[in-house]
Amino acid sequence: MPVPRWRRAAIGTAITASAFAGVYLLLSKFAGFGHTWSEIRHANPAWLALGAALELLSLGGYMALFAGVVARGVARIGWWVSVQIPLAGIAALRVLATGGAGGFAVQAWALDRAGMPARTIASRLVTNVVIQYAVYLGALAVCGIGLWTRVLPGGGSFAVTLVPALFAVAVIAGVATLGVLPAAPERWLAAPARDPKWSRQARRWLVVAYSTVRMGVRSALALLARPRPWLLGALVYWGFDVAVLWCAFRAFGEAPAVPVVIAAYFVGTLADLLPFPGGIGGVDGGMIGVLLAFGVPSGRAVVAVLVYRAFSFWLPTLPGVASYFKLRATVRGWQRAARDVAATDAQPLAGPRISSIVEQ
Repeated sequence: MPVPRWRRAAIGTAITASAFAGVYLLLSKFAGFGHTWSEIRHANPAWLALGAALELLSLGGYMALFAGVVARGVARIGWWVSVQIPLAGIAALRVLATGGAGGFAVQAWALDRAGMPARTIASRLVTNVVIQYAVYLGALAVCGIGLWTRVLPGGGSFAVTLVPALFAVAVIAGVATLGVLPAAPERWLAAPARDPKWSRQARRWLVVAYSTVRMGVRSALALLARPRPWLLGALVYWGFDVAVLWCAFRAFGEAPAVPVVIAAYFVGTLADLLPFPGGIGGVDGGMIGVLLAFGVPSGRAVVAVLVYRAFSFWLPTLPGVASYFKLRATVRGWQRAARDVAATDAQPLAGPRISSIVEQ
């Protein structure tokens, strides 16, 4: 089926914007890398090596969760392709810090080319996000409440402990409520004939969006109620990534209390929702600000976060970019195979015509 012109234009615009954002990101990262490297030279190499290994394990958890939740049951997506898609997606996530939109776009594109229906793609991506961020929000709530009540060591003010915890609890409650709401009634689609076309189209899109998100949330709740081994991928992804930040502190001496590191990580990464390419100035500033609020010396906080961000950015991004180009080659292979099958089906069968056989 030919791709509509408007879709080709939209894809071209997105790729161009991504390219400019990527150039800006890389220049900015290289511009500040000299200072970070000068500090790394004084770090304990064993802790840095452990941090790098933990970041790779974190990536493994991300890929395991994707393979179990999103890619299950798709004939074209074997284990190697199920590695390429999430790696390419996480590279886009690092380059374009827009709440994960860049990563979702790459993954949805690959799943669409693999033959998955659009509604299934959207529903499974929602399921994956709900399971993944259930760990995020749960840790934010537990650490925030624990630090505020002094059950966990580290202390902290109301603003950096209880406020994020209450936010996490509210989001958890809202998502869980969405999962038990009834399906969209048919009357939602009903509209007076005099309504303009755009109004009817908007109403239709809202119903589709509501139904798709509700389906994805219900699927996530069902999977969480009957845990499977690959669901541990969400714990591995977040847990080992937090551990990288802790290793970055240990590379330069003592680390803050573990609950403080966890709270600083999860509160600071809320800034990833801001539209800064690669999270430049967002996540870094958020983490450093939270650490300072917990009383961590500014010098240690800055260098530890910079080292953590160097690992969390470059280790997923470099193989992710390579996976993206490999994924494009894989998709071209699927398209060639589909064209060959179509051409074979269009050819007449070899041998005598059916009519001549009947006449005999």
